[in-house]
Amino acid sequence: MTYQNILSELRDNLLYITINRAAKLNALNKETLVELADAIAFAGHSDEVRGVLLTGAGDKAFVAGADISEFANSNVEEGENLARNGQVTVFDAIANCTKPVVAAINGFALGGGLELAMACHIRIAADTAKMGLPEVTLGLIPGYGGTQRLTALVGKGRAIEMIVTAEMISAEKAERIGLVNEVVPLSELISKAEELLNKIKLRAPLAVTAAIKAVNAAGDVIINGYEVEIEEFGKCFGTADFQEGVSAFLEKRKAVFNGN
Repeated sequence: MTYQNILSELRDNLLYITINRAAKLNALNKETLVELADAIAFAGHSDEVRGVLLTGAGDKAFVAGADISEFANSNVEEGENLARNGQVTVFDAIANCTKPVVAAINGFALGGGLELAMACHIRIAADTAKMGLPEVTLGLIPGYGGTQRLTALVGKGRAIEMIVTAEMISAEKAERIGLVNEVVPLSELISKAEELLNKIKLRAPLAVTAAIKAVNAAGDVIINGYEVEIEEFGKCFGTADFQEGVSAFLEKRKAVFNGN
């Protein structure tokens, strides 16, 4: 697929995805969501990709929300389909991606933008970033998993407060309440995200995937997360990476993992 709204570059086994609509504060329109879905699917299936760095173009916005003009006249059924399709193809796909996805929040992350960041496995924010879910000011609620993921990250009370007041919070407060992992100066944002992903690249790829799957199961009310952990732990014993990791430990050397 040829992208018009995002930039995608594979470099040193990291897939850099940049939402490239700076003039629109990187707002998510339908075409952008289709392109994001394609890029994330590629990341999940490509053996070359060991991690994903997701950010927005420019220094004003990560993603300042959805393109409201596209759904201003939607009815109930269309609204539900909009949320369902977006969640399945993009937001859930990111959350369930077998490769670690790090959001580098370089500015405003509002509405669907904050939901996009929350779908990522790890969030690093610039100290200038602002975050919020302003949907109730439009007579809506978050529709791309925001009510669920925010609650899991910051707790019920803070989630309800942020959603029903629609107020933005600073990057510093977002870190304090557990919404983001770390806050750094804007000039250090990408290098910090790269540092984190490069550290993950040194670990056993199949074990990283298993860990993501097990942690995701902790928030699933349908399945038993402990059982998922047990199964994924057991599967690791059948990998060449496990044999390499144990051998390297016993031989007092650094492990070299091949993802097998």
